[in-house]
Amino acid sequence: MSSLIILRGLPGSGKSTLAKLLSENNKWPVYSIDSYFTNPETNNYKFEFDKNHLAYKNCEELTELAMKNRIEKIILDNTFTLDWEIEPYFKMSKIYNYKVFVATVENYHQGKNKHEINDEQLNKMAQKYKIKLK
Repeated sequence: MSSLIILRGLPGSGKSTLAKLLSENNKWPVYSIDSYFTNPETNNYKFEFDKNHLAYKNCEELTELAMKNRIEKIILDNTFTLDWEIEPYFKMSKIYNYKVFVATVENYHQGKNKHEINDEQLNKMAQKYKIKLK
């Protein structure tokens, strides 16, 4: 069975760490919005708000390409605080017959986000967050 594992949570919750673990030493691809803003040579992250829509599009395109290539397990690592951010992946999964698993990662370890997002902004993100239990 082909699977799409969607990791969602606030910055600093541990999504990227869990994604790396689930990738089994990069055996399975991990896609994220953050990757678009990270220089692969220096590993430096530089967020540019005006390019955020391009990062979302890039993540969707990479995921769809992996599905077309029948990659058995694909991992997504994004905040996904709003339903519209996650919806395209549900649609793709139906088209390519992928089972979807959504896991919310919570910050029980007092992790700090590496993107220097302040507490006020994190609280705004948390207020938008919706979790579906049914």
